[in-house]
Amino acid sequence: MGYWYNQALLTLFLVALFLVSLFIQEAKTEQVYNVSRLRSRKVLSGCNLFQGKWVVDPSYPLYESSSCPFIDPEFDCQKYGRPDTQYLRYSWKPDSCDVPRFDGVDFLRRWGGKKIMFVGDSLSLNQWESLACMIHASVPNAKTAFSRKDLLSSVIFEDYGVTLFLYHTTFLVDIVRQDIGRVLKLDSIQAGSAWLGMDVLIFNTWHWWTHTGNSQPWDYIQDGSTISKDMDRLTAFGKGLTTWATWVDQNIDPSKTKVFFQGISPTHYQGKEWSSGSKNCYGEQQPLTGSTYPSGLPPATSVVNKVLSSMTKPVYLLDITRLSQLRKDAHPSAYSGGHSGTDCSHWCLAGVPDTWNQLFYAALIM
Repeated sequence: MGYWYNQALLTLFLVALFLVSLFIQEAKTEQVYNVSRLRSRKVLSGCNLFQGKWVVDPSYPLYESSSCPFIDPEFDCQKYGRPDTQYLRYSWKPDSCDVPRFDGVDFLRRWGGKKIMFVGDSLSLNQWESLACMIHASVPNAKTAFSRKDLLSSVIFEDYGVTLFLYHTTFLVDIVRQDIGRVLKLDSIQAGSAWLGMDVLIFNTWHWWTHTGNSQPWDYIQDGSTISKDMDRLTAFGKGLTTWATWVDQNIDPSKTKVFFQGISPTHYQGKEWSSGSKNCYGEQQPLTGSTYPSGLPPATSVVNKVLSSMTKPVYLLDITRLSQLRKDAHPSAYSGGHSGTDCSHWCLAGVPDTWNQLFYAALIM
């Protein structure tokens, strides 16, 4: 009996030892899993792509404007006589992480068979053409189809089935011709049906909300049942953007469509904003050093942040305002095709919108 009793105790001991070791192993595995999960969260949450500085980068630009078939004259500064090239040589360096270099082939493979649409004004046009050029530089011999129309334009990389759309709308909300004239309707989006079915949407508006006089594209503004000749433009912008936010919340399925909002693109018409004696961006050849802009962020950024924070569907803010404010040197100024005047609103290509797209790419893959 002693023999069998000892054997039973030994068996129980070995089973207990096995269970303890199994428990310890599982605990270690869970601990490693949790640490890994927390670390990845911390790295991602600690990576602010939009806080940093511009640095000289000999590998820039990402493409030559002369080799890209998609650039409009108003953005092709080198073709139209800009004498300096240093503005092409800067890359964006975040303080807390590295931005993955744009890889056009990887982009096409990831988004093969997909549809990406930029929705907005001429700043969306700027970014759309930039992305098309960046991809084209990676696959210069790929078969493409290019279409430019008033409302809907497209670049198709046919070998990959990737389509980049541009839907032109200055306000996102509607301008409707009525008996009294052109009415900007702050609570109406009739064009939204054209934005459905996309895999990625990148929205933008602000550029035209401040226009007055002959450059104002509407005669009256309607808020609900109230029609007036004008109203505070920031208030109008907030109401229009809220209508867009409601449209996104009601119409977008996040499991099928990723939504981005291109942040406020700054202008450089007032040299005093960056503590300069210059009148505007003309003749500027270097970005501001450091990571702050003397006059601070434009008020429209607060409106964007407030509206986006109230949404129920996820929208990724491409927060390009401050980093673009530092680039007083990168506008077309007088080198804008056949256009008269000085353009300190849009951006030369190659140029700053390439960085917007590099951060867009980083947001998609990180």
